Amino acid sequence: MRTTQQEEASPQELHGALDTQALEKIARRVRWLIISTVANSKAGHIGGPLSAADMLVALYFNEMSIDPSQPHAPDRDRFILSKGHCSIGLYSVLALRGYFPVEELATFDHGGSRLQGHPDMKLTPGVDASTGSLGQGLSAGLGMAIGAKKLDRDFHTWVMLGDGESEEGQVWEAVISAPRFGVDNLTAIFDVNGLQQYGWPAQERDRFDRSEPLGHVDLEAVLTGFGWNVLTVDGNDFGQILSAFDQVRAWHGTSGKPTAIVSRTSKGQGISFTQGVFKWHNGVATPEQLAQARHELLGNDPEGELQ
Repeated sequence: MRTTQQEEASPQELHGALDTQALEKIARRVRWLIISTVANSKAGHIGGPLSAADMLVALYFNEMSIDPSQPHAPDRDRFILSKGHCSIGLYSVLALRGYFPVEELATFDHGGSRLQGHPDMKLTPGVDASTGSLGQGLSAGLGMAIGAKKLDRDFHTWVMLGDGESEEGQVWEAVISAPRFGVDNLTAIFDVNGLQQYGWPAQERDRFDRSEPLGHVDLEAVLTGFGWNVLTVDGNDFGQILSAFDQVRAWHGTSGKPTAIVSRTSKGQGISFTQGVFKWHNGVATPEQLAQARHELLGNDPEGELQ
């Protein structure tokens, strides 16, 4: 049951529901950690983690059944970041949720760090699958969901894919296969942020400065045709995200179908100079850009500093 709760406790102590205002505050801090951590490490991806930040915050602070003190609990919900190059977004959320200290983000992508450029389940607490080779995450999530059914466990498996990644054939092999197994304990989140690292020049109906990877495909109709429950949301709107999660839980164990959430977002969301600009797929902010981003995201709030 969702309740209204203000952010009175630290993020590490929170479990369960928060209101949208509290979630938005956490998401702003996550976005600051993303851009400042990448600047500190001199390498990393920006646009994709920023577009996915709201969905990740809603999952880890509101929806999933998890316990950061027991990252390997057998009945925990699973999450797979199939677009593994967006790892800094996941790490920022995991740190704020209490899986490891926020200060550890300063080691991102360094030799010997637990926080590598792509998630490694053998290194990082809270990471359920090693990803980075695009297109493979949904297959792994399908396997976890089938396993839960066979073992009579009630956990839910969530997989986040990028729209550029979804051009991979293995994604569609998993999409076609999943309904046959009745995995209503599996949800695929397609982060349709409209941009990939490289792309064709934009056409008139595209949102941003390059042609959208799936912008000319009726993704909802395709997924419905293959036998999925399908929900479409503004993935940068917590009200719509939480409503979709309510429906996912209602279908869990009852619908006999996997669910796809088509999450329409803006790449680089939340920072004026990164939003909708394909060149910010990755990049290192200058000190001046960092100052601007901090002002836009945190204002006079001292929270969110990397060090």
